[in-house]
Amino acid sequence: MPAFTLYGFRGSTNTDRVRLTLAEGGFTDYDLVLLNLQKGEQKSEEHKKRHPWGKIPVLISAEGFTLYESRAICKYLAKKYSFPLLPPDSDVEAAALFDQAQSSEIFYFAEPAGRITFEKFVKKIFMGLPPDEAVVSDALRSVEAFFDVAECLLHHKDYMAGNDFTLVDIYYIPLIQRLFVCGLGDLIVSREAVSAWWGRCVNRPAIQRVLAADKEAVVAAGR
Repeated sequence: MPAFTLYGFRGSTNTDRVRLTLAEGGFTDYDLVLLNLQKGEQKSEEHKKRHPWGKIPVLISAEGFTLYESRAICKYLAKKYSFPLLPPDSDVEAAALFDQAQSSEIFYFAEPAGRITFEKFVKKIFMGLPPDEAVVSDALRSVEAFFDVAECLLHHKDYMAGNDFTLVDIYYIPLIQRLFVCGLGDLIVSREAVSAWWGRCVNRPAIQRVLAADKEAVVAAGR
């Protein structure tokens, strides 16, 4: 029996955070169950028993332990299976800097970037609706301000939480990939230090394998 089942959706940035974490950890002993979001399977009574808000992803272990919220799942997996993606608990300062970097990603990047990608990607692909350009413009200003600060910080460290690649760096990857799809890659590549950091992250072998597999899946689905 697999160690756990992961309920998600291919193309969900939240699900992809977990998949990238598992890839970096070299962990394959799990089942991935894909829900059809367009049919509302995530809102079914069955799924709400797993996630009370009817969202994805959700992890359920072979023993029945249930956990939702992508960052919580990633951190749980890294600790349980000793993925080298977290600072050691014994290094109090490094752990504090990790928590600081995680908070910055959630509040200063993911929130506005999520608004942009919802308007310019989710609405178009899944809902057939035009984006609200006022929402996009407001969120874009916040994302630009975030990367201006990140540019300064990344001149003094290789990764978001210090000089080691951690879960925090993984957390950025799905939404930044989505920004590229939305035609906003210049937010990253126009900034020297940010672009160099992005290259270090996205060119890691495990990350490349997941991204290549997803591209193949998209091509296969379009045939």
